[in-house]
Amino acid sequence: MESLNPQPVKFTWTLENFSRLNVRKLYSDEFTAGGCKWRLLVFPKGNNVDYVSIYLDVPDASTLPSGWRREAQFSLIMVNQNHQSSSTRKGSRHTFKAGEADWGFTSFKPLAELHTHINGFLVNDALIVEAEVDVLAVHPPVIVPEADRSPPDMEPLFVTETNRFESFFSELKEFIITTENSAAREVSGSNSTENDQMVRLISGSPSLEEVEKAKQYLKECLSDLFKLNMKDRLSAALLALSHAEVGLSSDQQRSIKAFQDNFDDFISDFLTFERDNAEFELQKLARDQVFSSVKKNHEIHLSNRQLLESLDAEEEELKKRMGEVKMRKEKLVSDWEILMTESEEAKSNYVTQEKKLEVVEEKKRIAKERMSRSTTAWSSLKLQFV
Repeated sequence: MESLNPQPVKFTWTLENFSRLNVRKLYSDEFTAGGCKWRLLVFPKGNNVDYVSIYLDVPDASTLPSGWRREAQFSLIMVNQNHQSSSTRKGSRHTFKAGEADWGFTSFKPLAELHTHINGFLVNDALIVEAEVDVLAVHPPVIVPEADRSPPDMEPLFVTETNRFESFFSELKEFIITTENSAAREVSGSNSTENDQMVRLISGSPSLEEVEKAKQYLKECLSDLFKLNMKDRLSAALLALSHAEVGLSSDQQRSIKAFQDNFDDFISDFLTFERDNAEFELQKLARDQVFSSVKKNHEIHLSNRQLLESLDAEEEELKKRMGEVKMRKEKLVSDWEILMTESEEAKSNYVTQEKKLEVVEEKKRIAKERMSRSTTAWSSLKLQFV
């Protein structure tokens, strides 16, 4: 039969101040195996025997539906704290069901042997009991949580995930710092390069105020290089200057002619630059938006970490309160056990007293009969002489 767990689930229970326990039986905290709840049941002074009695118990048996059953292969271990290899282990296979909700060993370990301290089972008056439970079948079926399928000695999932978050976001912080420093250098270098390019583009434009109207028009066009309708305005200026016979030096005429010959290439290059520059700015904007999202995520991580610290403190406080509640509960159970023992003794004393009362009542009846006879004789005597 296939197990509901890859390997048996292990549970450890330490019973402190064992020799001073004044209760008939004790239950451990609940644990889960095969999607089902379990707990250990111990009789410190034995279940009507001179042995420690240990059982595996189904804590929610009274709330389970009619016909429920759980088949399990299990081992109960009393740990030898001096030599693990000398621990006492007993195993069984049982189908737990209504009327048989606990199963184990009434004569697990002789009390005399247990309380011999050199044997290593009681160390500092603490007894350690372990259970290894392998659930084979459950009816009605239950869904086994993934956490319950994990090996019991794995590091808690929450702690592992938290460490993974911290590692990832530490690397993310380094990425943010490196990226911001790199971006600052790019902005500085980019501004310098763009200014140089602009100077080179504009430096070829005429700057003399005495040039004719067409020459001034060209200057305006060149100064307005990145504005709309540049092509038409620049073409008109070049056309006017190419027909001018005065007001231009020979070098200016040659420059205008050379530029006019390459005018279409210049326009094509300029439009390509405009398109690529627009795409560059768009991609840069997209990159900056993504980077902004990364920084925001890191800020959320810091907020989550702060919240986790607050929750950890709250959890510690709850654990402390749970510990206090558990101690009060154990004290209540202990007082309850004492009350039950006292009540049992009182009940026994009542039965004994009842028997004594019956004996005394019989004596009273006999004495009353004798007294009745004596009273008759007394009355007869009195009648004769008084």
